[in-house]
Amino acid sequence: MIPAGVEVFVGLTPIDLRWGFDRLAGVVEERIARKPRGGALFVFFGRRRDAVKVLFHDGTGFCLFYKRLDRGTFRLPSPLEEGASTVVIEERALDDLLEGIDLEAHSPARRASGMH
Repeated sequence: MIPAGVEVFVGLTPIDLRWGFDRLAGVVEERIARKPRGGALFVFFGRRRDAVKVLFHDGTGFCLFYKRLDRGTFRLPSPLEEGASTVVIEERALDDLLEGIDLEAHSPARRASGMH
């Protein structure tokens, strides 16, 4: 499902998961300082971290993936820089994150990005 070589940005600030395509695209521009139609995947969590939304543009339109865990919470990756609001992870780390695997134990090569 995830194209090879795609950038994956994980937003560390919780959002309202009722937000749809347009509001999330605005968050990408405002908080992550990226173009929402640029081909990257953008991962967002709610306050309880039991659900996640992934926004991406496939070249013809926006796609939105939503997953809620039956039990437990998603583990957010830690930023490399204090105060960073976004972490860039590899595609494999996104697969692990969506499966509920702890990213801290598997992905030391994360990059952090601040809020703009």
